[in-house]
Amino acid sequence: WAPTASEVLLATHAAADSTAASASVVAMKASVNGTWTAVINGDKNGMIYTYRVKVDGVVREAVDPYVRATTVNGLRGVVVDLSKTNPKGWSVKKPAFSGKPSDAVIYELHVRDLSIDASSGVKARNAGKYLAFTEPKTNVGGTSTAVASIKDLGVTHVELLPVFDYASVDENNPSFNWGYDPQNYNVPEGSYSTDPTNPTTRIIELKSAIQALHDQGLRVNMDVVYNHVYNAPSFSQNQIVPGYFFRTDNNGNLTSGSGCGNDVASERPMVSKFIVDSVKYWATQYNLDGFRFDLMGLMDVGTVTAISAALKKIDKSIIVIAEGWNMGTLPDKDKAGQMNVDLLPGVSMFNDQLRDGIKGSVFEKLDQGFATGKLTTTNNVQVGITGNIYYSSQFSQNWTTIAPGQSVNYVESHDNLTLADKITASVPTANPAQVAQLARFASSIALLAQGLPFIQAGQEFLRSKGGDDNSYKSSDAVNSIKWNTKAANITTYKYFQGLIALRKAHPAFRMSTEAQVVKNLKFYTVPNSVVMYSIAGKAVGDKVASFVVIHNPNASAQNVKLPKAGKWSVVVSGDKAGTSVISAGTMSEVSVAPQSTMVLQQ
Repeated sequence: WAPTASEVLLATHAAADSTAASASVVAMKASVNGTWTAVINGDKNGMIYTYRVKVDGVVREAVDPYVRATTVNGLRGVVVDLSKTNPKGWSVKKPAFSGKPSDAVIYELHVRDLSIDASSGVKARNAGKYLAFTEPKTNVGGTSTAVASIKDLGVTHVELLPVFDYASVDENNPSFNWGYDPQNYNVPEGSYSTDPTNPTTRIIELKSAIQALHDQGLRVNMDVVYNHVYNAPSFSQNQIVPGYFFRTDNNGNLTSGSGCGNDVASERPMVSKFIVDSVKYWATQYNLDGFRFDLMGLMDVGTVTAISAALKKIDKSIIVIAEGWNMGTLPDKDKAGQMNVDLLPGVSMFNDQLRDGIKGSVFEKLDQGFATGKLTTTNNVQVGITGNIYYSSQFSQNWTTIAPGQSVNYVESHDNLTLADKITASVPTANPAQVAQLARFASSIALLAQGLPFIQAGQEFLRSKGGDDNSYKSSDAVNSIKWNTKAANITTYKYFQGLIALRKAHPAFRMSTEAQVVKNLKFYTVPNSVVMYSIAGKAVGDKVASFVVIHNPNASAQNVKLPKAGKWSVVVSGDKAGTSVISAGTMSEVSVAPQSTMVLQQ
């Protein structure tokens, strides 16, 4: 599509690094609606090609924006027969999942982080690669690692940081980068491939990773970045239709609400079409189960609505989550962010109000939250526990969902300090055992809250990045998951495992409508900023009649009077959690350990 071009040539190349002079060119014909077409006879599988587009007398060379495969480092497009890229055992079958966001537990993971450390147990040739996911039974000293550990944990979805082709790493000599630097949107990143010079290897190996996770009962989500690109002037769409793909200010300069030097103009029809087509392609060709949208507040409501509708047609169980921060460069009414979450029923958004309420501001290292000693944030914690629905006029909330599943509940992600590092910084007197206790406490609030729980890989055994709060291009020494630290922190791992099992076993923790939460979840006034709530289970199909959840943020144990006296069973207490009964008896009052969570059922 090049509506402003006066001439378009299809250039085919003999090799990935052949000179421009050696290319063969075919003139393309102007067709309908600004498109240009050419037909070349024969089997062109493996053909290397680019477009040469003349606009206002200037010829620019561009990779096809819709290209499915490229040469190394994404410099030229390659024609591929996608039917030949399905690995052995490829299946469209997926692990069972209801499609309700509140039934998911998401595990955020960077491909390289999983296995680049020697303690992953993954074969050296697969370390840092897609194929690490095809090793399902790794361990270190008998303790499960990598995919085996993730499966044992009980999460439902593995969310991969960007695996599309990004520009900030040399595929011939890979280093670390998060990957939020789009270059070719519909091509897998080559640095995670065992042979980035072979255009199909990365496709086959990414599909192999997805299939391997599916085989282990884990669904796979993809982190996508349609709000900005790595380099706007050289981006393929900008070479083909200069000035169309990106927003500009009144002076004609590129806007940068993203902070990355450019903002994709998703509100323009052909940009919107491209984004929707791209998401559909990944969902179908790679059999993906969900998407996480980076900085969705820079995208328009119309495009996101179209994405949701398209995905539901493909597979009703696909989930969409997003950063819904209030970003610049679009009118508020058009932003696909928290302020318009009511217009986007198919999208769940990260809950920063709950996150900061629990652990303190992510922008102030020393700031504390409810779990770390600042007892004035109970409002934000309670709002988050409801899934940020409109629960009571007594609550003050930054944004309001129309269903609890629209709230992504978390206290750690790849951004900012890890939870353990945040606690170490904001509670400098805490010893390692206390850091672990506070991390369990903080995480329990998010994992038990109504909505969609989300953890970062390694959070379950106190992952540290050495205090690095922006590790987007830091070394493997900083970013890699140190699986050999899991055994020492197995108590915390088992605590996460238990909370996830409890959540999955009981619909009471997974209500899907605002009405259910308002009717069945009740808060109680308790001294000393203790947060206590009950959930009526039977009304939402739970075999347990009633749960009571108590979060004690104090540095001392608290005696808490239960909503009603009777026979109660404790399933979460201190550093233990799960579906098994820890203690039981007739109770009217309980003692809740310092800075910890207790859950009782009857």
